[in-house]
Amino acid sequence: MTFKDLGIIEPILKALEQEGYTQPTPIQEQAIPILLGGKDLLGCAQTGTGKTAAFAVPIIQHLYNDGQRNKGPRKIKSLVVTPTRELAIQIGESFTAYGKFTGIRNTVIFGGVKQGKQTQALRNGVDILIATPGRLLDLMNQGYISLRDVEYAVLDEADQMLDMGFIHDIRKIIAKLPPKRQSLFFSATMPKDIVALSRTILGDFEQISVKPQQATAEKVEQGAYFVSKKNKPKLLVHLLGEQPDSSVLVFSRTKHGANKIVKVLGKASIESAAIHGNKSQTARQKALGDFKDGKLKVLIATDIAARGIDVDDLSLVINYDLPNVPETYVHRIGRTGRASASGIALSFCDTEERAFLRDIEKLIKQDVPRMGEHPFMGEDPEEITETPQRHGRSRNQNRSNSQSQRNSNYRGGNKNNRRSNNRNNPR
Repeated sequence: MTFKDLGIIEPILKALEQEGYTQPTPIQEQAIPILLGGKDLLGCAQTGTGKTAAFAVPIIQHLYNDGQRNKGPRKIKSLVVTPTRELAIQIGESFTAYGKFTGIRNTVIFGGVKQGKQTQALRNGVDILIATPGRLLDLMNQGYISLRDVEYAVLDEADQMLDMGFIHDIRKIIAKLPPKRQSLFFSATMPKDIVALSRTILGDFEQISVKPQQATAEKVEQGAYFVSKKNKPKLLVHLLGEQPDSSVLVFSRTKHGANKIVKVLGKASIESAAIHGNKSQTARQKALGDFKDGKLKVLIATDIAARGIDVDDLSLVINYDLPNVPETYVHRIGRTGRASASGIALSFCDTEERAFLRDIEKLIKQDVPRMGEHPFMGEDPEEITETPQRHGRSRNQNRSNSQSQRNSNYRGGNKNNRRSNNRNNPR
């Protein structure tokens, strides 16, 4: 199937072709016809499957077709609300790319920076507004933004929005939207509270889910190192030293921890940068930009800051700290293995995190292969290997061992053999 088969108009098809996109992903195949038909939608798909294009393309097409009839000053016709600055910027870039031949104008607003340029863009008139909840409400209260003309409303990464405590802000925003509108929910996971919230906001909606039982990206090979907390820095330096040319995203549980990792790597002459909520927007964007451009090989991130990270050919994700929420693990390793690419995700697990690992394995319905010995084994009593837990299915132990061996062989190997062209599909 092609995008033309989905009924996409020529200006958007031309833009998609220039971006190098050919075939729609499963979430796009299902969502685009529904949205072009005008129905509300609750969509669930793992990260990296193309959710942004699934809602952006139909919205651009609706606005383009409506624009042929409605002339006059631009008013906000579409609102996209998303949890983080990085993700808002990424979505804005996607709308710009897909709508480059339509004349549809979008702008992005978020906190952490002065509002002058954002309010000027709003005064100039926009068709599509992409916003984080806090800055959106702030500018609404100041009178810069009115939502009375919105016809298409999107909540992206809805589960993360609730996890970050935005539920009250979301309800305030929804209350300001016109009753007659098309509403879209997109989320990587679909917990009960998301479904409950959707039923209070969506009208006559359809629900689609792409591989709901497959919690982890299929092409991401995973591995876990048992290591004491004090030896985690040594192991990280060791792994990074074995593959100096790879792009590596390292997850820290806390902002302080992320800063500490940067200092540790600096002492080992490994250049890195951290992004988290305490960093200025300028610093975050510079670090992320350098990482995407390949100028920076190692990026340390907290979970909130990492939601907008979308890097082509990201070689490796390292969970320096295992998350205590299993769904967060899925989001993290989804940063690699995006679209048709493959990738590797390695996790450091100390004694206190063993329970977190077992919860993760229950969620993804598979064992995370144990990586076995490493140079710092035996330096601490807690570094003891463990027989993987079984979760309702039998699997040949040699399969886990062979996958662990493949992960081990990757270090120092030819990472280009692990990559494939992931430009076939829009994000």
